[in-house]
Amino acid sequence: MDWREISGNWVLMPSRPTAIVHFLGGAFVATTPQITYRGLLEHLSQKNYAVIATPFVSTLDHRAIAKQALQDFESTLKSLYNQGTLRNRLPTYGLGHSMGCKLHLLIGSLFPVGRVERAGNVLVSFNNYAARDAIPLVEQFSSAFSSAFSSTLDVEFTPSPLETNAIVAQRYQIPRNLLVKFDDDNLDQTLTMDSILQKRFPGMVTLHRQPGNHLTPLGQTITWQAGSSFTPLDAIGQWMKQGVYQNINQLKSTILHWLDPLALR
Repeated sequence: MDWREISGNWVLMPSRPTAIVHFLGGAFVATTPQITYRGLLEHLSQKNYAVIATPFVSTLDHRAIAKQALQDFESTLKSLYNQGTLRNRLPTYGLGHSMGCKLHLLIGSLFPVGRVERAGNVLVSFNNYAARDAIPLVEQFSSAFSSAFSSTLDVEFTPSPLETNAIVAQRYQIPRNLLVKFDDDNLDQTLTMDSILQKRFPGMVTLHRQPGNHLTPLGQTITWQAGSSFTPLDAIGQWMKQGVYQNINQLKSTILHWLDPLALR
């Protein structure tokens, strides 16, 4: 499957796309989404979804990242239509993992609905930690600067977690949402966001729970070579490999069914 870089985004284009998926990954793995999320995104493309994955470098200013991600997406989309690669106006869905969920929520809250034009958002393992909890080094830097300037320096994301929740509660414009929470994910804050979205759009928000952890969407292939004789260690390795595949495959099926409940897959 051929990835193409267009206007700074990584694009997968099936021959007859039925919809567009704008993907934003998690902090520190979002710089190369065509590699880190390859399995998930290529599977969506195989099911006739055009994938536009926007890479970004994580900084403290999440509002600025969201704005730039939307601009980059719009630029690539314009290029695809101008080139004739896309001919018909297709519905667009946002797909985010971890910090990527927060960015999609900000995009859907801070910009005019005409610019966003989302048919829905898929939010997997939503993460909205404070900077001190998300980046251990931030607290060390904060202490160092505070000592140097004899003042208290508070380093935080923009918007902060509380500000993000308030922005979404008051201004989020995308009614239809799928939220995915994994059972063994201690970085996840999906339930808090689910409560906010359920109040804003009653009956339009779906919460899905399944086995897995915060890294399940990356779906990296586990290579396990058994020795000349099959040992208990080999059995454990095969069991772990099977579990990882089951979790990522369940995630793929859940997303596809939500995107198009009537499609036969």
